[in-house]
Amino acid sequence: MGTQNWQKLLMPYHQAVDELLLKINQLKDQSIQMGKISPIESVVGRVKSISSILEKINKYGFPMEDLEDKIMDIGGIRIICQFIEDIYQVANMFYDRNGKDLTVVKIKNYLEGIDQSHFKSGLGVPKASGYQSYHIIIRYPVFTSFGYREVLMEIQIRTLAMNFWAIIEHSLNYKYKGKLPENIKERLTNTALTVGQLDHEMSIIRDEILAAQKLFKMKSGTVNDILDNINNLHKLHQDQKAIDFENEFENLSEKEDLIQLILLKKELQAEVGQIKDSV
Repeated sequence: MGTQNWQKLLMPYHQAVDELLLKINQLKDQSIQMGKISPIESVVGRVKSISSILEKINKYGFPMEDLEDKIMDIGGIRIICQFIEDIYQVANMFYDRNGKDLTVVKIKNYLEGIDQSHFKSGLGVPKASGYQSYHIIIRYPVFTSFGYREVLMEIQIRTLAMNFWAIIEHSLNYKYKGKLPENIKERLTNTALTVGQLDHEMSIIRDEILAAQKLFKMKSGTVNDILDNINNLHKLHQDQKAIDFENEFENLSEKEDLIQLILLKKELQAEVGQIKDSV
């Protein structure tokens, strides 16, 4: 296949990756804007390189004309979550969109078969290597300069810990061309168990972690608002008032009293509002 034909083949996948990244990041941002903690920690996308596609064709003996039906991960999106429970939530986002702006084609559940009641697809089974992730194959429509196309995309959803393990395993498999030495294979399997235990422990204290994150977020937002309004006082030529509020802010910051900081923020907002109204 010539260079131009490869470009024509892969162009819709690049477009699908860009569109899905935009949509998923918008979902994340909307949660944050509403004061919620998003189940999506981060999201990345990629289109397989030509060499990777050719390797897969040679490995499985696919005819070139069938590669788009046989290779379901030419385009891929990886969503990273903090907790196993978040994977459930994100997966259900795609199920809820099924038949609207995408079609769910296939599910590959490689998660440990513990409490999976949130899923619409039942229990999962990790790979023998210990690999854990939740994959959804979707058919996604795109409108390109070549016309309407529907492409298969793989959505991978996993926790931070699962992702770390998977990246290491992928690198080692690439180095050894899939034939890992037994001692490395054994270590990887053992560390996969550790990853599972880590995710399980994090789930147990999930509420405490989320509460701490919410508190930190609230404090950070309050401090930013205070500093912005002190700066506004300087812009309004109220330098002495700005200095007085600055001193009060520094005293409260040392005490780490969030309630008093919130009250100071409200007082500052009212002060700035009154000065603006009187100008």
